[in-house]
Amino acid sequence: MALEAAERIIDEQGYAALTARKVAAGIGYTVGTLYLVFQNLDDLVLQVNGRTLDALHARLTTAAEDCGDGAACVLALGHAYLAFAHANRNRWGTLFEHNLPPGREVPDGYRAKVAANFELVEAQLRQAAPHRFPDEIQEAARALWSGVHGVCILGLTERLGILGSGTLETLVESLVGNYLRGFCGG
Repeated sequence: MALEAAERIIDEQGYAALTARKVAAGIGYTVGTLYLVFQNLDDLVLQVNGRTLDALHARLTTAAEDCGDGAACVLALGHAYLAFAHANRNRWGTLFEHNLPPGREVPDGYRAKVAANFELVEAQLRQAAPHRFPDEIQEAARALWSGVHGVCILGLTERLGILGSGTLETLVESLVGNYLRGFCGG
């Protein structure tokens, strides 16, 4: 119930509006009761973000099914990422807005969820460029996805107009297509 309440607050008001008091009020409990389940607000946000990463993974997995060859699938993943971010703007944004306090490590389970999303990209890159070494595939997935993420950020914050660019989709197609031509060809 608390996770659903936190997701509603984030969806409706954004991450900055999320407080333990609002979550507790949303489920009819006290803040003290909330902290019997979660260590603190960071723990709650990590669990919300974990659910968001699971939903993103499901969306990307669906996009990678029956999309053709590896290059076409990487592009399908890029489009799916944009669509997910657009449809879940505030929860997607919370993945990047929330920072743990200094000295606190991201839990292994959370790291595994992030890695699972990158693995979807890596699997398609392995198919598209079978001659590349595993470390090259891993680095390429992160570099390429950083670019896709950047296009997504610019689009969702309505900064693309400043650049005088095309649509998000055409920018992702250009980025992915040009990257893959270089990566797969060499």
